[in-house]
Amino acid sequence: MRKLRRQAAGGRRQAAGGRRWAVGTIPRLACESVLTAELLLEDMTAPELARAALVDSVLPELAARAAEADRDAVFPPGHVELLGRSGLLGLIVPEAYGGLGGGLRDLTAAAFAMGTVCPSTALSFFFHCSSASRGLLPIEALDQGLFAETDAPVVQAFAEKVLRSMAAGSWLANFASESGKTEGANITIGTEAIAVDGGWSLSGVKSFGCATGVADRYLVTAKRADINGIDGLCLFLVDRDAPGVSERQRWNGLGMRATANHGIVLDNVFVAADDALALPGSFITMTKVSRGTFVGNQLAVGAIYLGAAQSVYNYTLNHLQTMKFGDTGAPIGSAPMHQQFIGEMTRDLTEGFLWLRRQLWLEATEPRPSSKAEEVKSWRMAKGAICEAAYRVGTTALKACGTSSASMDGVIGRGLRDLSMGLVQAFPAEKGLLEVAGIVFGAQRSSEFGSKKP
Repeated sequence: MRKLRRQAAGGRRQAAGGRRWAVGTIPRLACESVLTAELLLEDMTAPELARAALVDSVLPELAARAAEADRDAVFPPGHVELLGRSGLLGLIVPEAYGGLGGGLRDLTAAAFAMGTVCPSTALSFFFHCSSASRGLLPIEALDQGLFAETDAPVVQAFAEKVLRSMAAGSWLANFASESGKTEGANITIGTEAIAVDGGWSLSGVKSFGCATGVADRYLVTAKRADINGIDGLCLFLVDRDAPGVSERQRWNGLGMRATANHGIVLDNVFVAADDALALPGSFITMTKVSRGTFVGNQLAVGAIYLGAAQSVYNYTLNHLQTMKFGDTGAPIGSAPMHQQFIGEMTRDLTEGFLWLRRQLWLEATEPRPSSKAEEVKSWRMAKGAICEAAYRVGTTALKACGTSSASMDGVIGRGLRDLSMGLVQAFPAEKGLLEVAGIVFGAQRSSEFGSKKP
């Protein structure tokens, strides 16, 4: 394991271009043997460290393409092969299905590590890994006897197909979100599935999911046209180049520009029956066994923004140490104003880490330390708190480094633009707080998923 740490640390130095800072109770200088993931998780097991070392092994290549990818707003296609060759596309797939056997802690750590060098790749990787929940949750629901015995073979076959394809190196783009909204749900599904001979015909527009035109297959959430309400929500595996599949118009995103998140259009796309989990109520049944973030894994999104904030923090401290006053030769960081900035960044980064670690403890600890209601309430607060704290690190870094670092393609400029996306992704902090207030006062919580009425 020490050898793994030494190898990973060498790659990390190459990726970051210098000294790294860790965050424990407060940010501190990290020793060279520390893996990037250990800056977030200080109690990793030996298997987790081994998987984290795999993640660190790809960071130099991710870092090398990050500036170009942001400038061109194009996901580097070579990253699919890189992550597939490393086995990381199966990071959270159980070993029984050919994966690396990681869990939520591994995904969170990987999202953080990738976020320190290329947040766009980290977000795309997260969306791929989130597809695993569509295999893991149905299997767990089967184990708990939540599906009828007659439905079990269909559920098991679909779940295994998802997991085994990921473990084999297939990139899955998870498309659930749509631009249409309803007042009672965070995600409203309008894409329809109509039964046809041999399978289903899908039509609709998916607005966000990452890896459009990059992934091998799209994992699409749609609603059966013949079933009203959330019981009609179903899952479908769609080939990227299937007839009727096209890409939405690309948009000039402010940040996370290399995620290929412009979405897809489905026009009477045929999906074979064995590529669908279309049993009435199957989607909602599988979510009954999830932890706080509904379909699982969502808290790893916050880790991406913390990783980006960590990178900005590292850069700023190095900058303030390296730059000297012309008259005294003292580091700029020794000035009272810059000391104030350092303190503010340290406080905000620490706040983000504490929120993320608490949420991870709630959702990854066995036996379960709290109720699902507490997990949900905590997540609705944590997501906004993490992303806003990370963004504050970026704005303070901009002040500390001044005009010399205020370029579009520099670490501060790219970092601040990427961090701004955390303020709006999934839901803003204000929406989370309103839902928490509703929970506290006993009001009915809005649903995570809903469907448009036919």
